[in-house]
Amino acid sequence: MNKTPFPLIDEIFRDTDKGHIKRTRNIRLIPSFENRRGGKMSYAEWAHVIGIFQTIIYQALENKTGNKILDIGCGTGLLGISSEPFVGEGGTYTGIDVMQEDINFCKSHFKMSNYDFIHLDVANATYANDQSSLLKPWPIANESRDLVVALSVWTHMNEVDATFYLKEIHRVLKKGGKAIVTFFFLNDDYEESLVKRSDAHGRFHSTPQNEWIFDVNAYDSKNWMTTKQAKVPEDVIGVTPEGMEILIKNSGLKLNQYYPGNWKEEPGIFFQDILIFEK
Repeated sequence: MNKTPFPLIDEIFRDTDKGHIKRTRNIRLIPSFENRRGGKMSYAEWAHVIGIFQTIIYQALENKTGNKILDIGCGTGLLGISSEPFVGEGGTYTGIDVMQEDINFCKSHFKMSNYDFIHLDVANATYANDQSSLLKPWPIANESRDLVVALSVWTHMNEVDATFYLKEIHRVLKKGGKAIVTFFFLNDDYEESLVKRSDAHGRFHSTPQNEWIFDVNAYDSKNWMTTKQAKVPEDVIGVTPEGMEILIKNSGLKLNQYYPGNWKEEPGIFFQDILIFEK
């Protein structure tokens, strides 16, 4: 047996826990410790975030089942789990990711016939730097999706990529369709948080929260920022209000709802900011 103690304990726990699930159908699909990625490895945190986005998706959708949902940067399926009730028998779910490993896992893990997973051969400096440098449209028909979701994806896109793929959201959404996208949004709440995190001399103390100080330009962009800790800008990207205006103007989407993230040292429903767009 090559398992370290924690993955083994996790496996025993998950098998036992499934026997006690009574009213929450889809957390049965939470994967093993080795396959929980995307900045969240804890079983409890996966269950927590699944619940958060299940609520957000419910609020965003007019029809509560039979929806066609597209998940960009699906990873190992966290939002695929959140989406399950809203897909139902008459809908479809498609997950797209630049990481072939994650797509392979999802294809073996999600057995539902109306779930599909696609590998996108496009480079990302953090996650897939050996793939095609050409930006490619998603292999999804125009105006075919009721909802697009993207959890911590635009937080890893430079300005060119972010602009191109927000236009793709507009292309694939039906009229009136919604998109739930998380960001590090460097708005007034962020600027106020910097004051709280600094001392009387404007210096930041070394704390985990101060990892989220976006004071370095991402390449030559004025409105896409990264942190000093990032090895490449795409490790973590924040967007200024001016940058958000550029995204909205170029995409043709309108901003429908904004939920501030608790990374800004204020209470929030999720770590990152959640922005809901509408076509």
